[in-house]
Amino acid sequence: MNFDQLEDDQEESQHSVQERAAAASRSTWVSVAINLVLSSLQVGVGVFSRSQGLIADGIHSLSDLVADFVVLFASHHSKKDADQDHPYGHQRFETAASLVLGLLLLGVGVGMLWSAIAKLQKPDAIPQVHVAALWVAAAALVAKETLFRYMLAVATRVKSSMLVANAWHARSDAASSLVVGIGIAGNLMGYPILDPIAALIVGFLISKMGWEFGWDALHDLMDRAADELEVEAIRSTLLETPGVSGVHDVRTRKMGDLIVVDAHLEVDAMLTVEQGHDIAVVARQRVLQRHRVLNLMTHVDPWRRPDLDHVPAAEAAGLLR
Repeated sequence: MNFDQLEDDQEESQHSVQERAAAASRSTWVSVAINLVLSSLQVGVGVFSRSQGLIADGIHSLSDLVADFVVLFASHHSKKDADQDHPYGHQRFETAASLVLGLLLLGVGVGMLWSAIAKLQKPDAIPQVHVAALWVAAAALVAKETLFRYMLAVATRVKSSMLVANAWHARSDAASSLVVGIGIAGNLMGYPILDPIAALIVGFLISKMGWEFGWDALHDLMDRAADELEVEAIRSTLLETPGVSGVHDVRTRKMGDLIVVDAHLEVDAMLTVEQGHDIAVVARQRVLQRHRVLNLMTHVDPWRRPDLDHVPAAEAAGLLR
């Protein structure tokens, strides 16, 4: 058994967790600073210029501040070591954070839809906006698109689904600022109804994205399996391990951005228990080193001998006599 290799794998995994947490903290604090400035500017100028679209976009930016603090909270807890109550660690804090982000987006989107529909029911009461609203919307668009590209680059580098969700949250802000800018421009050109229509479109986009994020995170919390390509890659790594003659019953479940795996390994029936165990240890080390796997539980089955896990109980009892 190669204990040095096992220690190296554990150190590498720990380094990855710490790196992901540090990246989440840095990128999220950048987002906090930008959204704090933008929300204050958008709401303030929106009230001054009488633009419902800009006010809605400002409230959206304000909701991002709440989302950012959810990410910081989850990042802090997800890097905790495993304990008695959480033997697999705390990686699912990230999944729970993604669910909260999705619900937050959904709530904000529905609220914006409700407000825009109320305005559209009274088109004669829609005021003309001030040109200052257009300049603020343009500045918000540039700031949010830049923030999205920065956060997505960080999320891709550390392979964090929670940070990817937060990055696309920033992209939804950029899209909303673009639509709001078009609505404000239309209002200034003599079509005042375009401002609440812009708010309506933004509300729909945000609601849709919130539903998708929340639904995806909910499935991960319900032990959804890894995608088939990743499962096949893990199976191939196990089959390539010297001494492994076959692999079956490979089961996976998501644990944050990592995967927990169960697998049955088939080894020569004439090997000793110790030899079969050593093969399983090497197979586990190889999987942990090559894939995003938090833990691999192996079960050793005899190759070319009856597998008692897959025969009726009465027949299995007879084989043991």
